[in-house]
Amino acid sequence: MVSQRGYVTLAHSEGQLDYLARLANAMLQRGIDAELMTRDEVLREIPILNPSTDTRWPIVGAFRQGRGGTARHDSVAWGYARAADSLGVDIVQQCEVTGMDINHGRIRAVQTNQGRITANKVAMAVAGHSSPVAAMAGLKLPVETHLLQAMVSEPIKPVLDTVVVASAFDGYVSQTNKGEILMGGDLDLYPSYSQRGNLPRVEDIARYTLTLFPEFSRLRLMRSWAGINDMTMDGSPLIGMTPVDGLYIDGGWCYGGFKAIPASGWTFADTLAHERPHQLIEPFAIERFMTGQTIDENGNGPVPQHH
Repeated sequence: MVSQRGYVTLAHSEGQLDYLARLANAMLQRGIDAELMTRDEVLREIPILNPSTDTRWPIVGAFRQGRGGTARHDSVAWGYARAADSLGVDIVQQCEVTGMDINHGRIRAVQTNQGRITANKVAMAVAGHSSPVAAMAGLKLPVETHLLQAMVSEPIKPVLDTVVVASAFDGYVSQTNKGEILMGGDLDLYPSYSQRGNLPRVEDIARYTLTLFPEFSRLRLMRSWAGINDMTMDGSPLIGMTPVDGLYIDGGWCYGGFKAIPASGWTFADTLAHERPHQLIEPFAIERFMTGQTIDENGNGPVPQHH
């Protein structure tokens, strides 16, 4: 963990604070530690925040999850890869899927740039590429793919040991192990697979950050980047079986998939092993978009505002 003192979500109005109170109460009822903070407590916890009340987004309070923080995505991915390799899983890098062989409604093989791989069961867990891969099986997913940008400043000495999120504009700020100030915001609201950032969103994120932390105004940006995210229409994932026999999907996690890896991986593996949805993931089937039984949990899986 980089941040040792938790995850703080700021409220900038009484309405936002009321929403955070409901969120905290829901977590407490499920045995998860959560607390509300007054404005004074927030400023004592994070003294470099802008204390002014004469600003577009004044701080009126916050929600805090003390065990929250950040983790290095690449380290987690390689940790899982090493564990899988030690259990006998073959990991083939630079192996692009180019097609799927489907016979009488059942998948029989996957075509790749390194040859054909026969299989009675195929699992798709391809993050932002779910739609084009599913299209190889003749499936059209209820998904849009959008960019999510982030950027870092030049490194400075430690000044922020808490992840700070702003309710008003979906911005977040933290400090990395290298000392960089890491900043991010909301999705780009147009579909794209480009994995390139754009200046308007960089300007938005910088403006949001300086509203909260004016002291960062003289920092120079070092780099920015963008990742692709599969956004479902109800903000919840697609996980389980598909209309093609033997083909399974774990995707559409919006921008919450990294946090869900342990639970989704466990329930997904159980689904493949028993050829039926695990009871915890039954509501997340693709068919919910055909029946109208979508999931109203946009606090758990954010929904793009333009939907």
